[in-house]
Amino acid sequence: MRDSLFRKKPWGHLSFPSHRKSLCFVKVGGGIEGSGKRRENPGWKLLPVLRKGLTVSVKQEGLKFLEQELETITIPDLRGSEGPFSYNISEVKVNKLQLVQSELYFKPNHDLILYISNASISLHFRRELLYWFLYDGGYVDASAEGVSIHTALQLARDSGGRMKVSNVSCGASVSKMHAAFGGTFKKIYEFLSTFIISGMGFLLDQQICPVLYHAGLVLLNSLLDTVPVRSAVDQHVGIDYSLLNDPVTSASNLDMDFRGAFFPLSEANISLPNQAVEPQLQENERMVYVAFSEFFFDSAMDSYFRAGVLRLELVGDKVPKDLDMVLRATFFGSIILLSPAVIDAPLKLELQVLAPPRCTIKPSGTTISVTAGLVIALAPPDLPQVQLSSMTMDARLSAKMALRGKVLQAQMDLRRFRIYSNQSALESLALIPLQAPLKTLLQIAVMPLLNERTKRGVQIPLPEGIDFVKEVVTNQAGFLTIGADLHFSKGLREVIEKNRPTGDHGPTSSPPQSVAPTS
Repeated sequence: MRDSLFRKKPWGHLSFPSHRKSLCFVKVGGGIEGSGKRRENPGWKLLPVLRKGLTVSVKQEGLKFLEQELETITIPDLRGSEGPFSYNISEVKVNKLQLVQSELYFKPNHDLILYISNASISLHFRRELLYWFLYDGGYVDASAEGVSIHTALQLARDSGGRMKVSNVSCGASVSKMHAAFGGTFKKIYEFLSTFIISGMGFLLDQQICPVLYHAGLVLLNSLLDTVPVRSAVDQHVGIDYSLLNDPVTSASNLDMDFRGAFFPLSEANISLPNQAVEPQLQENERMVYVAFSEFFFDSAMDSYFRAGVLRLELVGDKVPKDLDMVLRATFFGSIILLSPAVIDAPLKLELQVLAPPRCTIKPSGTTISVTAGLVIALAPPDLPQVQLSSMTMDARLSAKMALRGKVLQAQMDLRRFRIYSNQSALESLALIPLQAPLKTLLQIAVMPLLNERTKRGVQIPLPEGIDFVKEVVTNQAGFLTIGADLHFSKGLREVIEKNRPTGDHGPTSSPPQSVAPTS
């Protein structure tokens, strides 16, 4: 034991810089790069506003997580000697943290800054003292006061298009330490306290940043891994939410460009060019704003069209009886000339979209323009179908968007509808009586199917455990914005533990060297 008490360990120091306030802005927008090369336009943009509500909400979760991480600090044993006295401090444990003052803000160009000041840490440790052949041991409570921590998380886009914490810089300092020594050798401990307390303060100082390195580069990145980047929406279509470039922060915002485009799973690529207007976000009443350009919706409809699913067949009993009677009466002259085996055959309607639908967003509302072909035929069993007529249908649908949790939903309503013949203007006139019954068909047979799918919606990429609440949708010229607040349905610790990387054993004893962040 005497030899172990005389082994010493090196000491060092880390500093922390000044701090300031700012807002947070996350933008997904396109444009022209300085080199003259046109940058790929994004499909949507996101604007978290670090006003009071979001700052408090994010800080509460962040500080709760940070407290839990700092409580895992492992402080190495402190051994030393002074004259005839040898001492050993071991089994140091963190009992409680009090993070009194904190700030969360952005700093150009890629950093998210967390500054904590005037914090305190309560400790409990075992003391041992050897004086010649006299030995004393016991446990002591101590506290670190005036703890300051300044951490900068550098945000970047990884190779897969996901936002990551690419680097962590950290500065930490302990202003003073206090320990309540007692017992027979109390006076001796008080004599040695200058060495013991300053040494413990330094060791504590050195262990804070390794914990923060691990929390940022390992644990927070495991949380960001829960954000979907490229995934299937259903069995036909997928969506690409990847970042187009590194996030760029300024004193007041965080800019992120997202692709926000759909694609057919059979092709796995995006071919529709994005020529939509870039959304502009100016509001700041809500915690976060999401803006969707016309391209976002156009790419969805283009992908479903290319996947070949924008078609519908109604045969026999699937055709409403009233419409069946109207159609048979309309084409009675053609039907009566057919063979008896065909005259009473079931009616068949084939509806197929002829071109990708297009979305138009105006302050007055959102509309979807669709052009489809309709074939009316008789389908006798075991015989070729007999076509009675083919026509083109132009429809305009109104779309009402809503955000529920993380899911963007749409409710469609048929507003305008007209049909015309592919053969002649005269036949188009003859089809006018079918206008009303066919519109009714769309309303009772097609629109419910369409709304059933759009109600399932598409997920907006947020980390697991975070949802949108109190959503407000606003239409603009060429895009729509959704303002919402954020709700943490799960704690950061819960989500991170669930997604903790395999083989992660906590912070290393030798964190990467990092220069303390500067303001």
